[in-house]
Amino acid sequence: MTQPNLQEVLRRASLFLEQNHREPRIAEMLLMHHLQLDKAQLLMHLREEIPVQAYEKYQCDLVKHVKTGVPVQHLIGYESFFGRKFTVNKDVLIPRPETEELIVGALGKLKQMKRPLRVVDVGTGSGIIAITLKLEDPSLEVYALDISKEALAVAQVNATDHGADVSFVQSDFLESLISKNKQCDVIISNPPYIPWEDSDTLSDTVINFDPSLALFADDNGLYAYQQIIAQAEQMLSTCGLLAFEIGYQQGEAVKKVIKAKFPNSNVEIQKDINGKDRMVYATI
Repeated sequence: MTQPNLQEVLRRASLFLEQNHREPRIAEMLLMHHLQLDKAQLLMHLREEIPVQAYEKYQCDLVKHVKTGVPVQHLIGYESFFGRKFTVNKDVLIPRPETEELIVGALGKLKQMKRPLRVVDVGTGSGIIAITLKLEDPSLEVYALDISKEALAVAQVNATDHGADVSFVQSDFLESLISKNKQCDVIISNPPYIPWEDSDTLSDTVINFDPSLALFADDNGLYAYQQIIAQAEQMLSTCGLLAFEIGYQQGEAVKKVIKAKFPNSNVEIQKDINGKDRMVYATI
């Protein structure tokens, strides 16, 4: 019995996902992974039959995703971010495209600042922000903090894989650096910002697989910002920069917290590619 070609496999898989209210694009991501092909290579081989072993593993992962909601990134072990592959697992938040926009904006601000610069990424998770900033601007001295030892282990793997010289520190927000009297010029963070009461609005791929520590925060999702901003007063240099990713309804609330602690700061709320408030940059 002949095997279906890749085009037919993709067509059936996309339909199967759609019928089960999952994203059809996952069919292509999984197929590329199991065949070790990039997008261009996949398109070149669409008329070819799929190897039996790869087909069986592919079908197994498709069914697992549909039945359990396990993210495709956990099945393949990585997510692409800023053109690079980053290892992810159950201990870290899966990188989102919005965070790429936070980094682009931050890099633009950093270009206008005097060197040398020490940057601290608070709640680093998989390390995507700290590692990407270091790779895009090697002159930066970068610290990456997280309270989770498991997350820091993943981040360290990613830093090693990409050859990024980043200092990883286990810390509850900025406490570890404050206790060592470390000063910094830039504090950047994509902290947990979803209010607990919104948990029932999240998809099963998020609520059952992303660590709740990286998703939810008290005080209507503002707790992490309050802590970071309060601690920033003790270690952020004059002419320093705060850069946050936010929930789309939190812009004015986060600005208010910053202004209460840094009344003379210049605070900008910026929209993401979908036109939603997503980034806050504050020049102190």
